[in-house]
Amino acid sequence: MNYTKDEVMEYVREEDVKFIRLAFCDLFGRQKNISIMPGELERAFDGGIPFYPSAVCGFEGEPSLTLRPDPATLSVLPWRPEHGRVVRMYAAAALPDGTPHPADTRSLLKKAAADAEEAGLSFLFGLQQTFYLFRTDEDGRTTGIPYDRAGYMDIAPEDRGENIRREVCLTLEQMGIRPESSCHEEGPGQNKIDFHFSDALSAADNAMTFQTVVRTVAHRNGLAADFSPKPLDGEPGNGCHINYSVRPAKDACPGEQALAAVTSGILSHLGAMTLFLNPTESSYRRLAGRDNGIAWSGRDRARLVWMPEGENRAELRSPDPGANPYLALTLLIRAGLAGFYKGAVLPPEGNTASGARLPGDLSAAKASAKNSGFVRDCLPPSVRKAYGAE
Repeated sequence: MNYTKDEVMEYVREEDVKFIRLAFCDLFGRQKNISIMPGELERAFDGGIPFYPSAVCGFEGEPSLTLRPDPATLSVLPWRPEHGRVVRMYAAAALPDGTPHPADTRSLLKKAAADAEEAGLSFLFGLQQTFYLFRTDEDGRTTGIPYDRAGYMDIAPEDRGENIRREVCLTLEQMGIRPESSCHEEGPGQNKIDFHFSDALSAADNAMTFQTVVRTVAHRNGLAADFSPKPLDGEPGNGCHINYSVRPAKDACPGEQALAAVTSGILSHLGAMTLFLNPTESSYRRLAGRDNGIAWSGRDRARLVWMPEGENRAELRSPDPGANPYLALTLLIRAGLAGFYKGAVLPPEGNTASGARLPGDLSAAKASAKNSGFVRDCLPPSVRKAYGAE
């Protein structure tokens, strides 16, 4: 539900809310937050709550920034007490005049989605993130020992993550997020929960919330959740497959034509975007040994972009959960718009355009991003610098 400021104020008064968390993330997608009391909520909406920017990646050197909550993102944290409730809103890191800071990645995505709407395109996304569950020691630290030894779509008792996934799904439902399906994945202790498509901003918010809920539920059950791209050598890595579809404005063009143009644009810039979709050394250990030619297919799901036959959607399979979802979706929208504006057509199915491949390591990914005019046009210098692409 999209709340207004007045509705949030009323909810806080009437539902025994004692703490309001204002959440945001740094440039690398690490979630941050500050808790305020109900008496400070009006000030948060009107002028923002100040924080120390130099301690947050991407905002260093700024003398003063504030967090300005988005009332539409109000959600109760179900794992906190029912009496004296705790709620959360996502917030923008703003300059003193109220404009978003250039490194506020949620605001970058909001602008990209608005530009797409102006061009007559509505993007919908669904992010599929896998994660491992590991046992913990007496101090609650991960041991790196998988919670079970089950495989893909196995059932209990081999699949010991069943109750964890159930608790995660029910918690997400309480927060207004609709899980679609869940199962054990290929790796030992590896799990997956899928979501319905949603608009770009909601999809990125939900990805952030999902990781928080999974880690919280795992911790409550004496386990540790690991979203890193390659937690275990010799076992499958964690991916963040990004499903997307495009709805053109009425009479603009057929949906299939718009999706083809958008996907062509994404393929054209995928190499330059990879640094932001796969931002760690571990990312390239996960990608190693795969066919990383930049190509699409309607039949071969192993290609980097899979476009299921008869369905007006596509799935990008290279990103991992280490990506900042706001940056990832910003770049996908911008690349898709570039293809749409050009009226681009897809290369032949299965063909790797000009032999193009994803960068093979983090250093190559940085070089590809640094040399890309597309990346320079899409992302401000502070973002590129933090990623080593300036």
